[in-house]
Amino acid sequence: MPASRYRPETRLVHSGTLRSQFGETSEALFLTQGYVYDSALQAEKRFTGEEPGYQYSRFSNPTVTMFERRMAEFEGAEAARATATGMAAVTLALMGQVKAGDHVVSSKALFGSCLYIVEELLPRFGVTSTLVDGTDLDQWRKAVRPNTKTFFMETPANPTLEVIDIEAVSKIAHDAGATVTVDNVFSTPLWQSPLALGADCVVYSATKHIDGQGRCLGGVILGSEKFIMDNIHTLLRQTGPSMSPFNAWVLLKGLETLAVRVRRQTDTAAAVSVALAEQPKISRLIFCGRPDHPQAAIIRKQMRGGSTLVSFEIKGGKAAAFRFLDALKLVRISNNLGDAKSLITHPATTTHQRLKPEQRAELGISDGLVRLSCGLEHPDDIVEDLLAALETA
Repeated sequence: MPASRYRPETRLVHSGTLRSQFGETSEALFLTQGYVYDSALQAEKRFTGEEPGYQYSRFSNPTVTMFERRMAEFEGAEAARATATGMAAVTLALMGQVKAGDHVVSSKALFGSCLYIVEELLPRFGVTSTLVDGTDLDQWRKAVRPNTKTFFMETPANPTLEVIDIEAVSKIAHDAGATVTVDNVFSTPLWQSPLALGADCVVYSATKHIDGQGRCLGGVILGSEKFIMDNIHTLLRQTGPSMSPFNAWVLLKGLETLAVRVRRQTDTAAAVSVALAEQPKISRLIFCGRPDHPQAAIIRKQMRGGSTLVSFEIKGGKAAAFRFLDALKLVRISNNLGDAKSLITHPATTTHQRLKPEQRAELGISDGLVRLSCGLEHPDDIVEDLLAALETA
């Protein structure tokens, strides 16, 4: 039956399944490098595209195909391509759209590795970039050049949870003949649908909520069939940042429970934000579900829920933040997020440590800022652990 008949939770369990002749219930894991053909003519037709089928697992694989189809139907995209990691997805999505002489406009508030791609890697190949305050629409407009090919943004952003008006920025980009690429990892497809808001391409680190249990790496790029074929398909095929079939199988299992996990984790993040909001040792607290979020109006317009993350600033800078982190007993220090276990990190010394102090200050990443990814533990246990650790800060 057409996937559009079903709600997202149902698609996460059933979409894209390819059953073998054995009629298995769970998705089959095809651990194979290559495929055999009935004849030389069939092999020729597979490679020319005259006949559908598999040729080599660097290009495509049945288990990976199931993951791609399920993600596409969940996202509401026509097509998807899976990659080895989230950063492979970001790199491929951007480099597949540009060539020497082109220009990219990007929001400043980015994960450190994404910023590296925009600021350092692309310029090596003759692609210039302009960084803007993503919340300021005038800056996006003024940054456009005749050779601008794509706008890139994270929203909500890492780690300050800054939210950008995707619909408004997409209009600016399209009026200028550019595309829009959105990293949607913090909200997941459950809470935000960038393609429906005008974006041309969405990328995810599947390592985060999609796996959600700290087991494997993965990434995915989604868009229209034309976008994927024009910009991603050949580059992925020829350069090889492919997802392994085993990781695709693990991620398929993760998708089955994503809606349940993310809803529970978002509720927990909301409870944590309430518990910490009035704490005297915290000078700033950011959660996408709170009315005091700087972009609360945009969140109400384009998001269906908050996020599984809470960021907050501890008075006393790095020393106080480190005392707080080291005093935690249940919440573990890790730069990952979206896990079943609650994880916390100090962005200024981990994910964003390569930035200059003035760059971090401009983004609001102070030495006292920590980023909490809420897990599936009982919310009261998480809150009690955080409050007890605050006493040492």
